[in-house]
Amino acid sequence: MRAGYPVPSNDAVAALSALAHPGRLEVFRRLVGAGPEGLAAGEIARATGSLPNTLSSNLAILTAAGLTRSRREGRSILYSANFGAMRGLLAYLMEDCCGGRPEICADISPACLAVPAP
Repeated sequence: MRAGYPVPSNDAVAALSALAHPGRLEVFRRLVGAGPEGLAAGEIARATGSLPNTLSSNLAILTAAGLTRSRREGRSILYSANFGAMRGLLAYLMEDCCGGRPEICADISPACLAVPAP
């Protein structure tokens, strides 16, 4: 998924499809909570109770959808949420929100603004 705006609808569908699984959603939420530093695959597995092959598959799907990134540090692979892609997806979902009445979405905006920049 591209981090820029607007997000193409096929990218949004891929991201939403990746998140439409309890295990992948849990992994993504943990990575969002970990911030830009991310987490090692072993930490994610322990925290979620995932089997290594299941976690590997879930991370591959999230990465293919552009929602996560990985980097090697020593012998570990660290995974982190792609906050730019997440912001793009949220912006896409809220782009036409409220039919010109932004007060309807006003209580959502502070949570979105709190998302750290990449």
